[in-house]
Amino acid sequence: MHQFFIEEDTDIGKRVTIMNEEAHHLANVLRLRQGDIIVLAHAETGQRFEAVLEHVGKETSNVRVVSILPSGEPKIELILLQGITKSDKFDFITQKSTELGVCTIIPVIMERSVAKVKPQKTGKRMERWQRIAKEAAKQCGRARPPKIEEPRILKNALAHLPENTLIIVPWEQEQTVSVGVALEKYKAGQIVAVIIGPEGGLTAAEVALVQEHGGYPVSLGQRILRTETAALAAVTIILHRLGDLGSDKID
Repeated sequence: MHQFFIEEDTDIGKRVTIMNEEAHHLANVLRLRQGDIIVLAHAETGQRFEAVLEHVGKETSNVRVVSILPSGEPKIELILLQGITKSDKFDFITQKSTELGVCTIIPVIMERSVAKVKPQKTGKRMERWQRIAKEAAKQCGRARPPKIEEPRILKNALAHLPENTLIIVPWEQEQTVSVGVALEKYKAGQIVAVIIGPEGGLTAAEVALVQEHGGYPVSLGQRILRTETAALAAVTIILHRLGDLGSDKID
């Protein structure tokens, strides 16, 4: 079923009006008709609903809510601090990390970042990433797209993390500590942040800075992974280990 985001709160039996871009997409792109079943997602409350189309218009469509659906949201609040990469790679990471369950994505300017985000283009880049996250959230059945924050240098990104965040940083020079070992420090309800270097990787000084903020360098195995592979591998391991991707939660 096709999913659409709404701004007004709702419940079973209530009627909702779909407007603007969502209404255009429903009527003119998907060409849905009266009686079709769709999904509504309310990002603010994190709820999803099954609804039936009662009227389809060029500018607005009306639906009636018939049932409540699982939110599709992860049980773990996971923040991805991703070293800024070339545009196509960052687009890919944004899309796939949304599907996996990342809650916030922070683009980080690092020492070995090949790609640069010019200040005058930051707004457009963020709009693009947020649009990709929204579409990915629709596709995978999430009530909330991840929030895309403004690009920051690593020091500032670390300083803005919530207090008591468990910070994990995959690093190819770490040979002994696994993600699972680092997650033994996890406490129920704790926010987890994972830091991924750009194409050129992290410097020793950057890893030391993460450690100063209480972060744990970890190994993702004996092979060196590309930045986009490392991001998705780390996110998958963390969420699986903490019980959100088909695994029982660790003790």
